[in-house]
Amino acid sequence: MGKLITGIHHVTAIAGDARKNLEFYAGILGVRMVKKTVNFDAPEVYHFYYGDQTGQPGSILTFFPYQALVRGRHGKGMLNTTTFSVPTTSLDYWLGRLKKYGIAYKEPEERFANEVVVYFEDTDGLGLEFVFNDKDTRTGYSNGIVPAQHAIKGFYNVEIWEEGYERTAGLLTEQLDHTLIAEKGNRFRFAANDAPGNYVDIICSPDSLKGLGGSGTVHHIAFSTPDRAAQEEVRLRIVKRMLNPTPVLDRNYFTSIYFREPGGVLFEVATAGPGFAIDESPDHLGEALKLPPQFEKKRAHLEEVLTPVSIDLANYK
Repeated sequence: MGKLITGIHHVTAIAGDARKNLEFYAGILGVRMVKKTVNFDAPEVYHFYYGDQTGQPGSILTFFPYQALVRGRHGKGMLNTTTFSVPTTSLDYWLGRLKKYGIAYKEPEERFANEVVVYFEDTDGLGLEFVFNDKDTRTGYSNGIVPAQHAIKGFYNVEIWEEGYERTAGLLTEQLDHTLIAEKGNRFRFAANDAPGNYVDIICSPDSLKGLGGSGTVHHIAFSTPDRAAQEEVRLRIVKRMLNPTPVLDRNYFTSIYFREPGGVLFEVATAGPGFAIDESPDHLGEALKLPPQFEKKRAHLEEVLTPVSIDLANYK
């Protein structure tokens, strides 16, 4: 039997202004908006999904944009940094592009072997990194905004700060099919699948302040499981761990369960399918506001309260 958890599915964060979010990710970073929908638990708020050409697991960064929301604080008990995988040869290109748009960044540094890292933040202060590497065989999304040879391929890893790593590590290795594959100083790297897009780094940071939610912080991380049957087995494991998972919830493009890991980070386990093309053509993903069936009767109201957002991508070439 294969692994029930195959890697990272998506990361969901909190944003402020919806248009600025779209400008940063679709414009400056050149990733594709693969779905424009609503928060299924608060439908008067957008839910933006960005990813590769089709929104494959391991490439999907999503946002709930709340206008004028107070900024959060990075700290322990949070996923503080989400990283993007890009080719080693793209270092000069991306440093130049960050400078072009006035985005401050830290100087490149080596982390593990053959990984050069550059830290920066989006307009809300969300922690991001480029990891320049030659390990990633995926093809990035490019429609001409970012040249194909420099395009973001998806995630590389995520970084969680904890008081101590042991209890979270136990959950990852015992219930979520991860293995410790590398460590350096206070950084411990785990993976269910040893490939870019699936690395989970736990940073032991006992002296850090506790993180506070708000714009510029991550709401949750989702791990990918092949199908509903595998998801039910994972849920049973979590029940036995006494972490009180939710029932299986239908998110239209996948089904999900949620629970808090011992350090406080909200974890999700999401099915790999059915995917984002169930209600839009693959050539037109993210172009229209898509609503789940339960909210279609409220479409007129939602279209009234949700400020339309669009940008001219040609301005970002």
